[in-house]
Amino acid sequence: MATTSLPTAAAPTAYRDARSRVAAFVALTKPRIIELLLVTTVPVMFLAERGVPSLWLVVATLVGGTLSAGAANTFNSVYDRDIDRLMHRTSTRPMVTGAVGVREALVFGAVLTVGSTLWFALVVNLVSAVLSLVAVALYAVGYTMLLKRRTSQNIVWGGIAGCMPTLIGWSAVTGTVGWPAFVLFLVVFFWTPPHYWPLSMAFREDYASADVPMLPVEQGPVTVGRRIVAYSWVMVATSLALVPVASMGWVYLVAAVVAGVVFVAEAHRLLGSARRGVTGTALKPMRLFHYSITYVTVVFLAVAVDPLLHLPL
Repeated sequence: MATTSLPTAAAPTAYRDARSRVAAFVALTKPRIIELLLVTTVPVMFLAERGVPSLWLVVATLVGGTLSAGAANTFNSVYDRDIDRLMHRTSTRPMVTGAVGVREALVFGAVLTVGSTLWFALVVNLVSAVLSLVAVALYAVGYTMLLKRRTSQNIVWGGIAGCMPTLIGWSAVTGTVGWPAFVLFLVVFFWTPPHYWPLSMAFREDYASADVPMLPVEQGPVTVGRRIVAYSWVMVATSLALVPVASMGWVYLVAAVVAGVVFVAEAHRLLGSARRGVTGTALKPMRLFHYSITYVTVVFLAVAVDPLLHLPL
């Protein structure tokens, strides 16, 4: 009886171990960040097509984008494992807990990089493949290795990698990169600081303990608030530039204006709280952080819907 019960008892354990390993590798890719990147990819494809693009092309682009972003995030997880260990928010990541080893994580990241590049080149087009590879390099090398630990402007210039999905989405449909894609690239570029700095304000002590020079670590809340307000205004103005550049209609214009007004109002609210001397959790920077995700979702949803409804100005 003993010889027959051991395999039966071991099977659930082996299954749980396998699931844990898979979950650890998936966590390396930071799926929540990938979701946000894909939100900016598909709508641009609708705009480039001026209608509904091929379902297969959309799926293929999403697969390639997921692999590409997963590769960049994996390399980031490997390189930042030392500072992730020091921050409460990141202390349970797989590279910190030892759920995934350094060598196997590097191999995993390399496989994702090669896989995403080949997938784009063979299934989508060569332009998208090149842009995808550039995005991985910008995030893994440009932001993670060169900027993050050296300058308080890390998220500004390092955020360029997060803008690349707009160019990839457009090129997937057209095989080129057009001006509307560049405008949306800039929208995401100017959106990134007022999206990420509030998070950095909320976790300022974490970044300080890890010696990461995020702007809220280097500067006071009033200075950070002013920068957030400035970037917010420029972001909204840039979003409105898409109207003449891409001949957008009422759907996009109304969505961009309403969402932009709320964003700017929230940015000014945060600055006002900082000027009154409010600090810590009472400052509520996460309120703007969470709304910033809503903002980019609404604006890019309007980018997709506008050419479908075709309500010209």
